[in-house]
Amino acid sequence: MRFRVTIQQDEDGVFVAEVPVLPGCLSQGRTRSEVIENIKEAIGAYLESLNAHSEPIPSPISEEIVEVAL
Repeated sequence: MRFRVTIQQDEDGVFVAEVPVLPGCLSQGRTRSEVIENIKEAIGAYLESLNAHSEPIPSPISEEIVEVAL
């Protein structure tokens, strides 16, 4: 499965990743590559928890890049 992940760097330089379709699923890392590995683990744990509680897995977000003329 593929999920959209947002990554932002906070005021302390720490990278924070969040998965919008999985509420509360977020992670941190000192570098972009570290936060990407950490969020992959967080997503896996989140999905395991949903499965253990017989909860449905949300559909990944489908998105398009749309060009708008200004």
